[in-house]
Amino acid sequence: MAPHTSGPAPDAAAAYLAALEERLTADGCTVTRPRWNGLTVVSGSRADRKVRWFGTKAELFVFVTAVPEVDVATLSEFTAWAMGYAKSLRGGIPGARNAASVLPALVSTRVHPEAERWAAQDARILDATLVGRPLTVETAPNAVRTTMYRGRVVWGGMFTGHVLEKAALYFP
Repeated sequence: MAPHTSGPAPDAAAAYLAALEERLTADGCTVTRPRWNGLTVVSGSRADRKVRWFGTKAELFVFVTAVPEVDVATLSEFTAWAMGYAKSLRGGIPGARNAASVLPALVSTRVHPEAERWAAQDARILDATLVGRPLTVETAPNAVRTTMYRGRVVWGGMFTGHVLEKAALYFP
């Protein structure tokens, strides 16, 4: 896929972020708007417990912002920020915390193929306490294409189905 030559469509990105915020709110997430590199980020968080997880609480953090274009360096930087920020928000006693997943996503009309491959290649793990699944969201005039790693992970693998279900809901 060749990179797009047009600039970002702020209206498309703004519309996507507004719809995402509605989906997060409708699903019971707490929505906030932190800042990253001067940009407003739509952030949603929630916690769930299920019997099949043996009572373990699964925390999910979503961080999304629009950028002019998505390349590997920007996606990597945003992912590291999102995972660090999520780590600072977590409750509980360190070492006795429950599972946590982070969905850091960058939205743009211009997503480099290398960034899509980087997002799809694997999950990122921070201090064996957070599993991150970076996403690219390419907004085009008549379509939206989302790329992320959809495989299992060793740590937190019991929650993979739940995280992928939420990702499909938030990033259709």
